[in-house]
Amino acid sequence: MPQPSAPSTSSTPSAQVTAAEISRIAGVTRATVSNWRRRHDDFPQPSGGTESSPLYDLEAVRAWLASRGHASAASPSEELRTTLRLHAHSGDGGDTSALLLLVLAAAGHSAADLTAALELPDAGLVTHAERDAATAAEAVPGVAAVRLKGVDTAVVRALYACVRDEGGQAALGVLAERELEDSAATGAYRTPAPLADLLARLIPGTPARILDPACGSGTLLAAAARAGARELYGQDTLPVQAQRSAVSLMLTAPGATVAVRAADSLRADAFPGLVADAVLCNPPFGVRDWGHDELAYDPRWAYGVPPRAESELAWVQHALAHLEPGGYAALILPPAVAGRASGRRVRAELVRGGALRAVVALPVGASVPLHVGLQIWVLRRPEPGGAERKSVLFVDAAETPGAGAGSGSGGGDTAGPRTRGGSRSVSLDWAAITAQVLGAWQAFTDDPDAFTGEPGLSRAVGVVDLLDDVVDLTPARLVRASRAEIDPAELSAEVDATRRDLVKATKSFARAAGYEGWTSAGGAAREWRTATASDLARGGALALLRTVPEGSRGRAEDENQGVDRAGVAERPVLTGVDIANGSGPTGNPAEVRTDAAPVIAVGDVLVRALAGGSGPMTRVAGKEEAGALLGPHVHLLRPDPARLDPWFLAGFLGAEDNIAGASTGSTILTVSPGRLRVPLLPLEEQRRYGEAFRRVQELRAEAQRATRLAEETAGLLAGGLTGGQLLPSTGDDNRTSGSRGGGSPQ
Repeated sequence: MPQPSAPSTSSTPSAQVTAAEISRIAGVTRATVSNWRRRHDDFPQPSGGTESSPLYDLEAVRAWLASRGHASAASPSEELRTTLRLHAHSGDGGDTSALLLLVLAAAGHSAADLTAALELPDAGLVTHAERDAATAAEAVPGVAAVRLKGVDTAVVRALYACVRDEGGQAALGVLAERELEDSAATGAYRTPAPLADLLARLIPGTPARILDPACGSGTLLAAAARAGARELYGQDTLPVQAQRSAVSLMLTAPGATVAVRAADSLRADAFPGLVADAVLCNPPFGVRDWGHDELAYDPRWAYGVPPRAESELAWVQHALAHLEPGGYAALILPPAVAGRASGRRVRAELVRGGALRAVVALPVGASVPLHVGLQIWVLRRPEPGGAERKSVLFVDAAETPGAGAGSGSGGGDTAGPRTRGGSRSVSLDWAAITAQVLGAWQAFTDDPDAFTGEPGLSRAVGVVDLLDDVVDLTPARLVRASRAEIDPAELSAEVDATRRDLVKATKSFARAAGYEGWTSAGGAAREWRTATASDLARGGALALLRTVPEGSRGRAEDENQGVDRAGVAERPVLTGVDIANGSGPTGNPAEVRTDAAPVIAVGDVLVRALAGGSGPMTRVAGKEEAGALLGPHVHLLRPDPARLDPWFLAGFLGAEDNIAGASTGSTILTVSPGRLRVPLLPLEEQRRYGEAFRRVQELRAEAQRATRLAEETAGLLAGGLTGGQLLPSTGDDNRTSGSRGGGSPQ
């Protein structure tokens, strides 16, 4: 019987892995690894750890897996993440922040060049990597040239492979994630890309010079670049975030001038003389130690010294101080800033001086913290001798229809004293939110005096009306006051039309619920042999495709050959949020490389890349999705119809335990599609399962539609009754038995 593989005897400390890490490397469940340990005498013996949590020699594990034909199922980014973690314990993983230089340099190479570099021996690879790093050293703030030792070659190989196969942004995210884990930083989180794009589009015209004084990973600046900005200035307290932002912007906007610095913007402004066309910012919230005492006489406080508890108003005035006269700023702020008593005087001066132009209330879940409905403040630096500003726009987009919790789109970062890391995002209809907000803003900026607003959504409030004892700028309070202006007859007609749609949807839901195409399996659940999606891909039963983020280099997808790519840049993009919401493609083509993004075809199986939340994890592409581009946070599996039924595949891939077994991460769970398992069944039996799964999806879709219409109908009725547009009937024939039996409130 073969003996257990011995741990490495090299003088270099050997990397060790847990059973959970072995499961990720092999693309199997943890239970499978436990079975291997019990059933196979030649499975590597523990080389460290404890009896309850043993550690195993990585090279011995890989040798054992290779001897049994288990190729690694981990994606290149997962391989990089694992390699960094495993080499960190011996200190030979290299300076993570300095490795950003390699990402920037490697992203400038073609896939063929990177493949050639990976084929070099260790010494040649180190020389190649150091030469690459030297070419990029001057571009990234606070990073010295990388000096690599031979023990770093595993990290370098994993990094080059990740850049080659998934693009520079993927490798960049892994490196920054690792550095943040090792630092004492808290509150680093991502701003959703749709929200970043909304902020950029709130700036009129096409400003060339943009500043973000709390730039995080640079998503707001990247959104500005997509909108046409050519000079991008950023600052962040965390050096790794500043470095990440600089590299990311150089990848996504190679033609722009990029300057990013690491320092506290309020205490140590890195751009004191910069006059920007616009400022975009998602500053940290609730910081009490922001420099109140030492900055009491700072010239930036033109609208009053911000109280100690009002750090957000310090950021507002910092932004205004960097604007040219007439320039605009857009900031994401917590709702308390609009009404806290301590900030009343500064708010009053911002309104009285004409600096505040709009306040937009966003739905809960628009960005971290997800349980709070954040706001967007739009400001403009007054022009000497400019026209008097008599009103401020308020938009209440907090009630914009959207689905429940799901996986939202990721974007840039900022930092603040809140829960560290990511969290489950919320599926929102960003297309509807953006249309409502921009529609109101455009109409208001075109002619503020003639703006009439939309009852319940937007309203222009006079400066005099705002300057009361509290100066409460909460959109919900100011906008909802206009609901009394709604015409009763129009509301009644809208209620009737919505209610009729609800009745139709309820009947369709009942029909879908009436399907009975399944029977009991008997005394025990059925069991079957399974294979991973990676195994099926190697056998030609399906193809695994991915999208390529804008600004990244990646290998062309051969599976797209033969697919009509005419007018591809104008095609819609299907995102993970669309799958969760059950909607059609709503993504932004600017977020993907349209020349390399897979084109969705009928029968493709789409899997959300971020687990958690409500809504389906998978979808079978139909005519509505066909021709759209594969968007961010979505995996595409293209089955061979002669070997796999797409509905059968989607049903089993989306199973809760399957998704859980293929997910990695702590707060944000990322699905590795290659690790998803599929039963091995004859095609005819697959089709029977496929029909059952199709019926399940139909039931879910009808339930979502009926729920949405029910909420909409109930909202209209409640608003009409409380607003005075609708009256309760007094006729006895309209009373229900339940209402007759109920008593009056005492």
